[in-house]
Amino acid sequence: MDEVGLDDFILAWNDRQNLTTPALHLRIAGWLSSSWAAGERQLLLMAFRSSGKSTLVGLFCAWRLLCDPSTRILVMAADHALARKMVRNVKRIIERHPQTALLVPKRKDQWAGDQFTVARDQELRDPSMLAKGIGANVTGSRADLVICDDVEVPNTCDTPGKREDLRERLAEIDYVLVPGGLQLYVGTPHSFYSIYAKEPRSESGETEPFLTGFHRLEIPLTDRRGRSAWPERFPPAKIETLKRRSGPAKFLSQMMLTPADTAEGRLDPDRLLTYDDAIALRRANGETILEIGGKRMLSASCWWDPSYGKPHSGDASVIAAIFTGEDGASHLHGVAYLTHDPKRASEEDEATQLCRAAVRFLSTHHLPSVTVETNGLGKFLPGLLRRELARAGVGCAVLEKASRLPKDKRILEAFDARLAAGAIRVHRSVLETPFIREMREWRPGGKSADDGLDAVAGALSSEPVRLPRFAARETRSPVWAQGVKSLTAPHDFTA
Repeated sequence: MDEVGLDDFILAWNDRQNLTTPALHLRIAGWLSSSWAAGERQLLLMAFRSSGKSTLVGLFCAWRLLCDPSTRILVMAADHALARKMVRNVKRIIERHPQTALLVPKRKDQWAGDQFTVARDQELRDPSMLAKGIGANVTGSRADLVICDDVEVPNTCDTPGKREDLRERLAEIDYVLVPGGLQLYVGTPHSFYSIYAKEPRSESGETEPFLTGFHRLEIPLTDRRGRSAWPERFPPAKIETLKRRSGPAKFLSQMMLTPADTAEGRLDPDRLLTYDDAIALRRANGETILEIGGKRMLSASCWWDPSYGKPHSGDASVIAAIFTGEDGASHLHGVAYLTHDPKRASEEDEATQLCRAAVRFLSTHHLPSVTVETNGLGKFLPGLLRRELARAGVGCAVLEKASRLPKDKRILEAFDARLAAGAIRVHRSVLETPFIREMREWRPGGKSADDGLDAVAGALSSEPVRLPRFAARETRSPVWAQGVKSLTAPHDFTA
C-alpha cells in the first residue's frame, strides 16, 4: 500500500531522531519516489561524499518494505561489512520508525544484522533484506530491489583486472533481479574508468558506458556558479579546506563526481595534443616529402619493445612510431600492440608472426629505421625482422639497443619535460589503444601495465633518423628510404 509518501516517511523519521531535513535530502527523496512512480527501474544516484545518500537509500528501502512487505532487497557493496552496515541501518529504522512497528517479526531468528525478514503474509525463500559483498556468490538468490552501494572503491577498481572483475560480477545481478525489479547504484567515482562514467572509454574497449540507459541523478558539492549543494554543512570556507586537504584529483572525483584517478598520476594524458591528419607524401623538386597536417616531417624514430605477444597474457609486444617536424614537436603517429595467433603456431611460429606484423607497421608508416630492444626476446628478433623486411621488399634499417637504465627512469626522462612543454602530439588512433590508460595509471614503482609507455619512451629517447630526400621509384619500400640498407648498431640505451 502506497499510503505514505517517501518525503513524509523521511520527515517522520528525522522528527523522531530530533534532526532537521535539509533541502538536499528532500531533493534526493523526491527523485527516488518520482522515479519509482514513473516506472524507472534502472537508477544511478551519485552525490558527493558525506551527503547522506546511503542513509536516504536505507530509508527508501524501509519505505518500500512498508508499502509492500513482500519486497525482497539485496544490498551489494565492495565488501560484506559495508553491505551489512546498510542492512543493519534499515533494521534499526524499522524497529524505531513510528510507522513500521508492525513489520518487526515475532521470531528473533529472522532478525539478524546482515539479513532479516519482516512480518509478511507470503512465504518466500529469500529474506526481506540481505547483505552481500561484491565477491560473494549470489547464485540462486532472487530480489525485487538490488542496491549497489559503493561497489566501486579503490580496492575494486585500481587495476584493469579488478575493473574487469567488478563488471563481470555486477553483470550477475541480471540473473538475481526479478522481472520489473529495481536496480539502484549509489556511489562516487574512484577511477577515470569508473562504472559511473557518462562516456565510454574506448581505450578500454568500451563502445558504450557501463550503465547505459540508467536514469541518473548527480549532485556535486558545488554547482556551476560555485554554490554549495548543502550550505549549512558545507559553507565556502569548509569547501576550500576540503580542496586543500584532499588534492585536486580526489576532490574532483569524490566531491565533484568527475571520474578521475584519486591517486595523483605522474603522466597526464590530457597534456597530449591530438590530431587527425594522416601521413601525406608529395613530390617537390624531384624529391618525396612526408607531411602530417601540412607540416613537413624532418625525422622519424621507431622503437619495438618485443615480447611473445600472447593475447591477454604476459607482457605486451609494442611498437611505436614518432615523427619530428620543423617546429621540433614530436608526433606520436602510431602505437601497435602486436600479438600472435597461437592456433597458427604450427604453420608459422610466434616470432615470425610478430615480425610480419612489425613489417606491416613499418611499411604503413613509411619508416626508414626501427630500433629493437634486445633485452630478453629481442636478442634474436633483429635477424628475423631483417629477413621479413627483405621478403616484403621494405627498405627499413634495423638497429639494436640494450636498455640498461631502470624502466621507471627511462619513462620519466622521456615524458616529463616534453609533456610539461606540450611538445607531444598524438594521432587520434593512439587514443584507441591501451597506451592512454597506461599513462593515466602509471606510478613510479607501481605494478600497472607499462609496455606501451616503455616503447614510446624508447622512441622519444632514440636519436631520430633524418628522413632522406630520395626521389620516389616503383617499389614496396618507404619512398624516402630508397637505398637504405639494413644495419646493426649495438650499443647501450642510456637516455
